[in-house]
Amino acid sequence: MIWRSGTQIVGQMIAWGSTFLVIRILSPGDYGLFAMTQVILVLLNMLNGYGLASALIQKADADPRSIRQLFGMLILLNLGLGAIQFAAAPLAASYFRHPEVAGLLRVQALLYITTPFIALPYALLSRRMDFKSQAAVNLISAVAGAIVALTGAWSGWGVWTLVFAPMALFATRALGLTIAARTWILPSFDFRGAGGMARYGGLMATGQLFWFVQSQADVFIAGRHFDAHTLGIYTTSLFLAQIFVAKFVPPLNDVAFSAYARIQDDIASVAAAFLKSVRIILLVAMPFYLGLAVVAEPLVHVILGAKWVETGPVVALLALAMPFMTLQVLFAPACDARGKPGISARNSATGAAILATAFLAGVHWGVIGLATSWIVAYPVYLAISAWRTLPVIGVRWGVLLAAVSTPVLASVAMALVLVIVDRALPPLAPLPRLTLLIAIGAATYGAWLLLFARSAVDEIIGLLRNRG
Repeated sequence: MIWRSGTQIVGQMIAWGSTFLVIRILSPGDYGLFAMTQVILVLLNMLNGYGLASALIQKADADPRSIRQLFGMLILLNLGLGAIQFAAAPLAASYFRHPEVAGLLRVQALLYITTPFIALPYALLSRRMDFKSQAAVNLISAVAGAIVALTGAWSGWGVWTLVFAPMALFATRALGLTIAARTWILPSFDFRGAGGMARYGGLMATGQLFWFVQSQADVFIAGRHFDAHTLGIYTTSLFLAQIFVAKFVPPLNDVAFSAYARIQDDIASVAAAFLKSVRIILLVAMPFYLGLAVVAEPLVHVILGAKWVETGPVVALLALAMPFMTLQVLFAPACDARGKPGISARNSATGAAILATAFLAGVHWGVIGLATSWIVAYPVYLAISAWRTLPVIGVRWGVLLAAVSTPVLASVAMALVLVIVDRALPPLAPLPRLTLLIAIGAATYGAWLLLFARSAVDEIIGLLRNRG
């Protein structure tokens, strides 16, 4: 976990450094156009075969024939997806009423070529729990993407900067992972005997498709109602609010899935590991989200600049929904590793229905209404998912509530102190105001944990020192 998430932090620092510089150079309209292409790209990527790769990780034994079959499936799937995206690009441009979207999507279709050379070695390295090699490659690819992003922004590429930077990142990652896993093999297109892997991967893909609906429905709906500038304001706000759950939680879930798969038949151990992950992740996530809700305004001024000031109130609202989302995404690895990907698929279908309905209602009140719909819908979605999932992983409701109580109470206390201090402060420039609030928030949160939750601090220290 330290290798996977530690280098992820370093990689994200590099990526954020370049991203925030690029945001300051590019316009909200550029990000709005890019967000329109992402709706199509993310949809098709739900079918790109990562569910098959997960089946190989979960599988008790993986013989060379299964590995070659997986490689063949990945190649066929992704060539087909690239062709579909290329052909459908004009339709997407017509829906969003922006002709530029077609050209962007056609170039982005090249990304599918890299997927087989990322997914297969990723699965093999994860089976070995060799996250050190994965981490090194991810770090190198993050640097490559950052270099291209900065070059494009400073050279006046405009929205194409956001297209070519991921292409450089994925190409570098594909080459690096292939070398690290030594996957110098020929694909097999004889899929006899691969039915079990295909069924498991199909269920995973089904869940991912519903996840696409819930994660992209807001942009899909808003793209029809908002202009490119307003959509750029919304998607950039969402990017800031989701930084933790989108960038730090996935690598932890990668490790968790491989670990759960090894102990899948011991439900008590799965339950204990799940509860530990909830406690530790929320200890970091909760103060981040509630702190972000309080300091959103000066943070936007400092990081993004004055032209993005409209994102401040939107970020503050979205940050309040992110704790529910973070807990929600922790369910899937434990459930899938227990051999129950169908439950994750049903949870994703439920989320798709609830969130899409909320977005359809909220979009009529503009960006603020769309952000508020997250706060209304996500607690309902989380409650239904927990009702389905907790029995499968052997966790009782009371135990789960006890696990989340410490970070929730400490973070609420911190947020209240920050609100009081912020209102009492004299007028300050954004940077000193932000710096002061962050320092006070960190001190308040740390003091609360030391006074009232010392065992939580000891648990994190013990984990870092590799003790049970």
